[in-house]
Amino acid sequence: MWDQNGDTAKDPFLSRPIGPLGIIAMRGTEELGALINSYLIRWRDGHENRDEELFTSPGYERDSFLVEAACPRFGTGEAKGMIRQSVRGYDLYILCDVGAHNCTYSMYGQQVPMSPDAHYQDLKRIIAAAGGKSKRINVIMPMLYEGRQHRRASRESLDCALMLQELEHMGVSNIITFDAHDPRVQNAVPLCGFENIMPYYQNLKALCRTEKDLIIDKDHMMIVSPDEGAMGRNMYYSSVLGIDMGMFYNRRDYTSI
Repeated sequence: MWDQNGDTAKDPFLSRPIGPLGIIAMRGTEELGALINSYLIRWRDGHENRDEELFTSPGYERDSFLVEAACPRFGTGEAKGMIRQSVRGYDLYILCDVGAHNCTYSMYGQQVPMSPDAHYQDLKRIIAAAGGKSKRINVIMPMLYEGRQHRRASRESLDCALMLQELEHMGVSNIITFDAHDPRVQNAVPLCGFENIMPYYQNLKALCRTEKDLIIDKDHMMIVSPDEGAMGRNMYYSSVLGIDMGMFYNRRDYTSI
């Protein structure tokens, strides 16, 4: 809503929280969940106007926004989702990193690394454990599950579209990902919230902080796109940094691929 001067109007309904905030950090995202939780607590405690409804609502005056959850496994490798506290009426945010291959579990006495399929199954188990009691469920998936299988070339499955529709049918309201392989996969769930965040600034900041001897000019550096699909991203980088850009071309043998 806007007032007569074109500024955002103060509407109490816009700042009213949907429900008590809850964050569930799946395996592989524990450190990220702790960072998000500490940032939210500092932001809440350091806010200048503590009289706003957002910061005085029940569920925000807590020591931690993290919700304890786990997916214990049986000896056969099968698992179940468990949420160890009530989430009734909560606005849940579930962090799931399907690329965390450093996580392992025991199956028939052997330690097995978790695949993207295993992480995705655990995500569904936690959503099922909520039992439809939460007010809203949001999934933050830094790397979109099956995002590379986004289109059909022949008799192939459309795994990313199936995943998005499955989460929507399970009651997920919003899906947040970063730099999706093809953001058009959101067409599979046109009535579900889908946020594709492009971390351009964060990548450049991390690069400059890590590589101390980096010289950003045309004589010492250039941007190389790994394929045609990344051209848009790297055109942005080369324009902002003022350097040249090249591209790799993937030549395939279509007699065998």
